[in-house]
Amino acid sequence: MSDFLFARSQMAMSLAFHIVFAALGIGMPLLMAIAEWMYLRTNRPVYLDLCKRWAKGTAILFAVGAVSGTVLSFELGLLWPGFMEHAGAIIGMPFSLEGFAFFTEAIFLGVYLYGWKRVSPLIHWLSGVVVAISGILSGIFVVTANAWMNAPAGFKIVDGKFADIDPIAAMLNPAAFHEVVHMTLAAFVATGFMVAAVHAFFLLHDRSNPFHRAALG
Repeated sequence: MSDFLFARSQMAMSLAFHIVFAALGIGMPLLMAIAEWMYLRTNRPVYLDLCKRWAKGTAILFAVGAVSGTVLSFELGLLWPGFMEHAGAIIGMPFSLEGFAFFTEAIFLGVYLYGWKRVSPLIHWLSGVVVAISGILSGIFVVTANAWMNAPAGFKIVDGKFADIDPIAAMLNPAAFHEVVHMTLAAFVATGFMVAAVHAFFLLHDRSNPFHRAALG
């Protein structure tokens, strides 16, 4: 196997693993926040149980996704140094912004997980909303970088070198909008079907279980 094919294979395996946790990491925080909002509205304990259970799942998915995403960031530099040498200055901004979104998500996820009875119910719920928004933004920023690879923009080539680099134009490339919409909606749909499938499976074995019934709406 050539170095080129090996690099592509390794990157493909890493991406295939990471995308599962990335998609769930976008969708689960929203479900978690919705469950707590339902609890605050109805004061039904089943929604609180659902929220706490989903919060634990979100934390695990976030941790695994963070590690696998870090591996991918190293692979970009180690496996594709030539590409990053030239493209890094162009698509570096969305990766930097993704870093800010990631750390925001991590901070507020900590508040959410350990803030029960330590902050007010409204602040606790809002921290969950921030987690959900940060997760969505992380996905958006990374997808804009991927979209740039499909529709390069924001630079000129002068004498064989990149010049007049505009990171904003690179982020807002022609492929960015529909790829962002596609990925975000796909993450929500995939997460929704997976969560529904799990709760439906257990509901088949206990049709009167209020926990799984609440999860399915």
